[in-house]
Amino acid sequence: MCQLALGHYFIHGRHRPADIWFDSRVFVETLAEFQQRCGFDGFLINLPGRPPDWREYVLASRPADQGECLTWRNGLETWFPPDDNPHAFIADRQPLPRVNPQVVDPGDPATFRTPGYVWNTWHAPSLWDVLPDADLGEPEAYPPWLTAGLRHARITCPEVSIHMEVFSPFTHLLELFGYEHALIALLDSPAVCHQLLAQVSRHVIAQIRVYAPCGPDAILVSSAFAGAGFISRAMYSEFVVPYERQVAAAVHEYGLPIYTHTCGAIGDRLDLMAETGVDGLDTLDPPPLGTVDLARAKAEYGSRFFFKGNLDAVNEMLRADDATFEAAVRKRLAIGSPGSGYILSSACSVAPHVRPDRLQRMVELAEAYSRR
Repeated sequence: MCQLALGHYFIHGRHRPADIWFDSRVFVETLAEFQQRCGFDGFLINLPGRPPDWREYVLASRPADQGECLTWRNGLETWFPPDDNPHAFIADRQPLPRVNPQVVDPGDPATFRTPGYVWNTWHAPSLWDVLPDADLGEPEAYPPWLTAGLRHARITCPEVSIHMEVFSPFTHLLELFGYEHALIALLDSPAVCHQLLAQVSRHVIAQIRVYAPCGPDAILVSSAFAGAGFISRAMYSEFVVPYERQVAAAVHEYGLPIYTHTCGAIGDRLDLMAETGVDGLDTLDPPPLGTVDLARAKAEYGSRFFFKGNLDAVNEMLRADDATFEAAVRKRLAIGSPGSGYILSSACSVAPHVRPDRLQRMVELAEAYSRR
């Protein structure tokens, strides 16, 4: 199974991008459609459930840059490019406000409430008249629609492996401050960062306790920006490991597997990722996109993790000719199949313009060569 970029669904799917993005039922039906079309064993629900009355919050819709722009009654705008994730703005395409690390008070939620960041769900515009209270670290704080997509998937796709995504505490910190300011805050205000990481860890764990009873087969923690291109090994050990360890322990309370999605250069920190207690690793970007050699990773950590990914999503899936693509797939199967513990997949999301028939061919090759 592969995680497909949202733009891939927008280009090749049957539904309007805004409906895919904001309608939980449409989103899951789109995931299931592509899972069946490609022949995948499962799919990842990488958006939280949305409120069923979201359309009532839309003031207007208009064409914009070959896509669509929704204007909400609260003044926010969501722009849907034709082949990319939606982007949320305040009026006139101005960026959403971020929390100021210099004035934030981790004990006062009013200092880190921002438009577009509600219920600690990533990139979810504030469509509803709800603001986070001081402590959302309890499952009861979350509305029933948060699990709408997962519940629909479990009912309509009973034989499919369904994975649910939460975001790591570190990702939430980056989203709250904005990426540049967050990286500076790790150096200038580490104590504040730790206080906020502790708080959002409670929120992530609360979400897990909402999702887990709905029957996912696995939970993925998205920690995309924790590779060597962003933070050092020392920072990973300090700001990522303790909090993802709490998240992994919460998932294991339900007897579910958990795996981490981290993009780019992680070849230097597989040992630290093992300390978080997760069961598997996702992406494993190979050079030049990342630094993971699958054969070496499997030899050193194959008894500790299951692995998912390693196909270069750009140079082997998007740009490669058919022969190069097929050779890359067979190479990963030859390395990953012995001893099991390997899920054939793109290293990161399948790019919007990857040919859909290429994904079907990937599955055909897996069926032909992975069991030899």
